[in-house]
Amino acid sequence: MSKIFRDLHNNIKIIRSLSPKAVTTDGGETGVGVDRKGYQAVELAFAYGSITTTTGVVTATVEHSDAETTGFATVTAALLLGSGFGLTSAATRTSGVSKNVTKRVGYRGYKRYVRGKVVPTGTAAAPMAIDVILGAPDIAATD
Repeated sequence: MSKIFRDLHNNIKIIRSLSPKAVTTDGGETGVGVDRKGYQAVELAFAYGSITTTTGVVTATVEHSDAETTGFATVTAALLLGSGFGLTSAATRTSGVSKNVTKRVGYRGYKRYVRGKVVPTGTAAAPMAIDVILGAPDIAATD
């Protein structure tokens, strides 16, 4: 097996779309659009910490666009890989199960820019972050 197949480090780029912050219920937070030019694969990682209620639900969506700052639309399920990436704290709060969790979803669409959005309901604030992992670069190694 070639060494390149075991080298993830030089074949991905991680970009912060939403820095960790307490996301309130007043419309949630939308990450910045990430330019995927030069990369064929995209994964979004949605992370959240401890939520103070057992009734809290966080709706996580992926949006895409051909422009950097305008025209973003919600990605349909047919263009997403993975299921159950919705974030919830409605269950008994156990670290790694319903708090202090990272959920991920793959994007297999064709738009140049992608971003994540999180909207919590039923809770005052939830600490959240979104990272976009770009993979399968046209030219490796990545910087």
